[in-house]
Amino acid sequence: MTEHGENLILEHLRGLRAGIDGVGDSVNDLKARVGQIEEHIAGMRRDMSMLHADIAITHKRLDGLENRVERIEKRLEPVS
Repeated sequence: MTEHGENLILEHLRGLRAGIDGVGDSVNDLKARVGQIEEHIAGMRRDMSMLHADIAITHKRLDGLENRVERIEKRLEPVS
């Protein structure tokens, strides 16, 4: 092969290597960003879980209040 042909091949190989390096950097950036998104989703799930627990506690307290009101209403009813 001539020297010109070898230089042309080397130039193409260098161009390919540069392109692959750029793709590798982009992939690493995307991995980091996906990791951050996963962390945010996990945090949102944790927050939703806590909200569900708060709602359950609120329902329990309302049920207790409902029972107390019913007992008070029974006491206040006129005797027939």
